[in-house]
Amino acid sequence: MLIIIIRTALLYLLIVFALRLMGKKQLGELQPSELVTTIMISNIATLALEDFSTPMLMGVIPILMIVSLDVIMSGIMLKSRRIRRAVSGTARIVVSNGTIDQTELKNLRYTVDDLTEAMRQQGIFDISQVQYAIVETTGKINFLQKEQPPKDPPEIIIRDGERDDEALTRLSLGQGWLDAILKQNKTELSKVFLMSADSDGNYHLVTKDEEGNKN
Repeated sequence: MLIIIIRTALLYLLIVFALRLMGKKQLGELQPSELVTTIMISNIATLALEDFSTPMLMGVIPILMIVSLDVIMSGIMLKSRRIRRAVSGTARIVVSNGTIDQTELKNLRYTVDDLTEAMRQQGIFDISQVQYAIVETTGKINFLQKEQPPKDPPEIIIRDGERDDEALTRLSLGQGWLDAILKQNKTELSKVFLMSADSDGNYHLVTKDEEGNKN
């Protein structure tokens, strides 16, 4: 009995430490790779608890290896947007300007019931009042209700020094507009951590290592 208590306590402390090291969020907010990591850690811990003939190191070493790989992969994804998109995917628009993109829903394997259930969870009960709906990489759907008059939501046009030309095109904002804004704020593309804008030209700009809200 004492061995069971000791092994359980050690594995519990190890998993708590591992998850703290990974810095993960709530289970419902995990990315696919993070969810796989969490499941693998729990399975390895279960095997170590069920089979007392297995040395503790056979459970400790794989858990530490998985956590190390996750930390390394997180670092790589921070440096490379292409790898980040390949591993975690991208947000997908399923309702645009009040029109449901049925093809996108089918590609994501979402049903109308999934869409309406997520809508009700955010306090929206009339689908005709939805202006935009975006499926995040975690699988959560976020909604923007219609306004009078309808207004497009802001989009991110610069992330970590990289310009999103597609977002600029959707917002009908050109490179000249962006250059003028950067010049007005006495900064440059490589120094911008985050910049969002709407089709009216209202924007929010955050430079690296310091925050600023410019409208």
